[in-house]
Amino acid sequence: MSTEVSGTAVDFEAIKAKQRAGWETGDYPRVGNTLQIIAELLVEAADLRAGQAVLDVACGQGNVAMAAARRFADATGVDYAVNLLSQGRERAAAEHLTVNFLEGDAEQLPVPDEAFDLVGSTVGVMFAPDHQRAADELVRVTKPGGKIALASWTPTGMIGDLFRAVGKWAPPPAGVQPATLWGSEEHLSGLFGDRVEWVGLTKRSFVFRYHSPEHFSEWFRLYYGPITRLAGTLSEADLAAFAADLAAVPRAFNRADDGTVAAHAEYLEAVGIRR
Repeated sequence: MSTEVSGTAVDFEAIKAKQRAGWETGDYPRVGNTLQIIAELLVEAADLRAGQAVLDVACGQGNVAMAAARRFADATGVDYAVNLLSQGRERAAAEHLTVNFLEGDAEQLPVPDEAFDLVGSTVGVMFAPDHQRAADELVRVTKPGGKIALASWTPTGMIGDLFRAVGKWAPPPAGVQPATLWGSEEHLSGLFGDRVEWVGLTKRSFVFRYHSPEHFSEWFRLYYGPITRLAGTLSEADLAAFAADLAAVPRAFNRADDGTVAAHAEYLEAVGIRR
């Protein structure tokens, strides 16, 4: 499907195919599992209740779904990367949790209208290239009076800087809005309009903790699929320069004074009621 954005024809399906290949490279759960606390805080902010139907959109290895299942909710996770779904199933089985994982696109969710009490995503749906279509899907599958809960990296935080560092080596597709716009209250307002009443908009920090800035760089090059895929295309000299660029990102936000990394990354925790 191609869409005209600011005069530029954008082939979102081709972009998603490349994105999927990126997420299916590396071993993203080694990064994603470290972010579990974001999901725990998000479902608490949404005041999740036992027995509610919960959908984790662009779930990866299922952080929101796992957090919901721990609270005795009826949890479902949707993602288009089948390797991440497989690891999500392994996680749920290891923790004796019941989670239904489905293969599907955040811009065309394979679930009925108005089926869920809570629809959430932690740094997942923000990567859908067609922001409006993804937002429309979140609204479609949420019950009237149900909640939409999102945790998204902000444009000005550490992960915004990380994406800009990566963009120097692999510029984003023309016409596609930055993913970090989901971490802006103004952008959410534009996407959802009067269909969602935002009852909680809170800036939080997730602390990335690594042995050193170089360890952070290595970990992301080894396991964060899109970065792993990019690193594999670089010459030896360029790879060394790229590695240094990645290490510089947490160094700029680091609050540790012992050589390790304790770098604060800002994200927006947004909870709204679907009208």
